Amino acid sequence: MGLPRSHACRGSGRIRSPGRGGGPSLSPTRPNRIGRTNPKRHKVNRGEGPLGEFRPRGCRPHVQSFEERVLDFGVQVNVYRTSWEDIRTSVEAMEAGDWDSVWFADHFIPPGANREQEAMTAFEGLAAIAVAGGMTKKLRLGNLVLGNTYRNPALVAKIAGTIDTATEGRFTLAIGAGWYKREHEAYGWTFPSMKERQDRFEEACELLRLLIHSDEPVDFHGTYYDLDNARLSPGSYDKPIPIMVGGTGPKRTLRTLARHGDVMNLDGWAGGGMSLDYYKYKAGILEKHCEDAGRDPAEIRRTLLMPCYLTEDKNLVERVVKGLGPGTVAGSRQYIVDRIGEFQDAGIAEIMFGGVAGVERLKQYEEEIISAFR
Repeated sequence: MGLPRSHACRGSGRIRSPGRGGGPSLSPTRPNRIGRTNPKRHKVNRGEGPLGEFRPRGCRPHVQSFEERVLDFGVQVNVYRTSWEDIRTSVEAMEAGDWDSVWFADHFIPPGANREQEAMTAFEGLAAIAVAGGMTKKLRLGNLVLGNTYRNPALVAKIAGTIDTATEGRFTLAIGAGWYKREHEAYGWTFPSMKERQDRFEEACELLRLLIHSDEPVDFHGTYYDLDNARLSPGSYDKPIPIMVGGTGPKRTLRTLARHGDVMNLDGWAGGGMSLDYYKYKAGILEKHCEDAGRDPAEIRRTLLMPCYLTEDKNLVERVVKGLGPGTVAGSRQYIVDRIGEFQDAGIAEIMFGGVAGVERLKQYEEEIISAFR
């Protein structure tokens, strides 16, 4: 077989804006908000209003013409058990090459570390991605993914606005509920129950979307978070910063994405595998949640964090698939290109590779895989 063709709210509260009527603006873009002094304020009270009224007055859906672009490729560059020199050279190689985005994890202790390994380096994800933004001009930037339990979401919005403005609109705010208990123990953070983490996460995503999309000061009174006349300045550079909702849990997480997010990411490291059927199953659930929320599912960009092993070693392939789940992308160049082509045909807009270590491997993937889609 030859190479394929080149793939050339929870019912959140009503938002009240004093003295204004009518529905939300649907303009997909807005100017930079730096220096605005408009005294009008958005107000949110949790628990009011029916499902489908989750979008604030004056807020705009995040709509971009992704379908007109070729398939994008990025890499989650390792930021623990490594040196800054290795991170820097990888980012520089990606900027000089044919890559579209770079992503860092958000862990304070290397995941899976024993007590001896906890002494190994783990660079803070948001600070690291901000530095990468200053090193680059074209690469889009983000974290896969920020843990909501580590930071107040209003602080996250402020940091996101700063990075997005400084990098001229290249930042994606990707966030999840948080899962690594040992980090919380080590640094003195409360590790709530799964239910509370999901509740906090959904409320945080609502707050983030409100701040990012509002041109006016925001009041927000939730169960866990409160804002009093809070303004996001600087905010988004031009278009609203896209929110990636990390995780694909069918009942809560995908519902949160349908209500408050802009980007879906299926994580192949999470143990569910990377089969096309698995993606379609998750996408179908998302579309049902979008229908319930009164939202067009086409507004949500579809991406994959893909463990990818370019190898002819059949024993390695078997071990990888056994460890990560059915459909994990491991094998020859032709096999990988065919698999990625299937995902693109199914609506995936971007592949973020994981497990690609070092400049030479980055160049190999560029030459053998990315080139087939350009």
